[in-house]
Amino acid sequence: MEENKSYGTLFGEISLSTEDHLETILKNLDSENAKFLLISAVKYAYHKGNYSIGETEVISKCIRVLCKQL
Repeated sequence: MEENKSYGTLFGEISLSTEDHLETILKNLDSENAKFLLISAVKYAYHKGNYSIGETEVISKCIRVLCKQL
């Protein structure tokens, strides 16, 4: 029996199970999933310290607005 492998992770939280998984995600992307992925990417970059305090405030407000729309 073959062991389950992870082929990588997107934004520290989305596991890719096969080499083609990312391509499948991109081919089937809809508005709701696009928002989820963008928010995940922004949060991931924030935790890596990529934004200034002012940029963080703007991004935080944008995420709250988008989350209300989900």
